[in-house]
Amino acid sequence: MAVKEEAELYEPVKRYFEAQGYEVKGEVLHCDLVAIRQHTGDHSAEEEEMLIVELKRTFNLALLLQGVERLRINNRVMLAVERNRKKSGAVNQRFGEITELCRMLGLGLMTVTLFKTKPALVELLCEPGDPPRARYRAKKHDRLVREFRERSGDYNVGGTTKVKRMTAYREKCLRLANSLRQGPASPASLARLTANSKAGDMLRINYYGWFERAERGIYRLTAAGEAALAEHNDIVAGWDRQ
Repeated sequence: MAVKEEAELYEPVKRYFEAQGYEVKGEVLHCDLVAIRQHTGDHSAEEEEMLIVELKRTFNLALLLQGVERLRINNRVMLAVERNRKKSGAVNQRFGEITELCRMLGLGLMTVTLFKTKPALVELLCEPGDPPRARYRAKKHDRLVREFRERSGDYNVGGTTKVKRMTAYREKCLRLANSLRQGPASPASLARLTANSKAGDMLRINYYGWFERAERGIYRLTAAGEAALAEHNDIVAGWDRQ
């Protein structure tokens, strides 16, 4: 059941924290909900634990910025949003990524699902201060660096879509095609000409359909290869001038 205003989330969230021993009050100095409870500290002394909760119908940038701002006055901040299981939309379906984002910022995140005939369901996705779960992806980092290094120039316009990308692999195939423009050749000779140790594999795989076997151990350019050279003539011409 979709909520019409944020206030509908207040009572379920309030009951959730009251069940955990918090005293809860709403709209305290512009904070949607403030909860405080007593707990035993490291030296067996009673200490106050305060939590700020900001409510929103949907997760958005305004809520995120509000949560970060609340961290300036308290180190435990929770964001609470509706979870409507019938609602479509990118944000509603990406709670895993949103939760990880909140972890990275030190924020907590919870969702509230409202029903017509039964009590609301409150789900805690992460606590304030939970460490991020996503690990540093060293292999992807290395792959990114390798792709960058293996490109001889900047042949793509950042931010464009639905256009062919000049990847390092495509560039290597284009260099092979440019060498074959002089006539059929063996993988070994092409490997030397293009300084590409994987030339033989690329000719055999023929991902773009630019090459064909003229005879045993000899490859030549196809019509598709000729068309690719014409399409990227400005890039190829730059290589030839080097």
